[in-house]
Amino acid sequence: MAARLAVRRHTGRLVASLAAVSLVGAAAVGCASASGPASDAAPAAFAVQPASDAATLAGLSAQVVGSKIVVGDADAPHTVTVYVDPRCPYCQKFEEGGAQALPGLVAAGKAKVEYQMASFLDARLGGSGSVKAANALRASVEAGTGKFAQFQAALFASQPSEETDGFTDANLLKIADTVPGLNTAAFKKAVQQTTYKDFVEASQKAFAANAEGTPTVLVDGRAVTDDALYDAAGFTAYLKAAGLA
Repeated sequence: MAARLAVRRHTGRLVASLAAVSLVGAAAVGCASASGPASDAAPAAFAVQPASDAATLAGLSAQVVGSKIVVGDADAPHTVTVYVDPRCPYCQKFEEGGAQALPGLVAAGKAKVEYQMASFLDARLGGSGSVKAANALRASVEAGTGKFAQFQAALFASQPSEETDGFTDANLLKIADTVPGLNTAAFKKAVQQTTYKDFVEASQKAFAANAEGTPTVLVDGRAVTDDALYDAAGFTAYLKAAGLA
């Protein structure tokens, strides 16, 4: 099952040897099938989708800790670490699947979620959408409680095809319009000037040093390696078995 999941993830590393273990080889094959330049075809119309469960997300605090964005109480007894690239379609599958189990646990103070933002798909596919989106996510933290959680949920709900490089400044600001109080002059400036480029670069480096691909999810340091990532009920059951409920 672990090998099947690896194929479905994007990998941020090159395989140095054909003698590498089968799991790494499977990940590389999965990534190779999606690699290449951004499409020259005209992109489909960009459709903005607001965050679901916005009422719960609006109450979740977020802070920057080093190269991570941490959602929830820093003293929460459990930690879920999530490595994501904003352009990765399997990250969207996780956010719309297993990740739906997380806001309630965070709101209840049972867990905090650490997000490590990867941006390797820009180099793989061309463009700058991953960097721009990661920068905008970092900027949303400065807007106050709930803004990052709502913006991230809306960003993945609105995710364009990875080949189209659709996370432009204009589209990111359209997504921000779905979060009350986020699309301020300060936020627009941060998006348009890529104010947090250094954070984005540091976060990508940390991802490359610690994970093979996206999404990678760890619960209290232990990697989740099955299809529960993409199923809310399955991931909820996994979290309960890990003592998070």
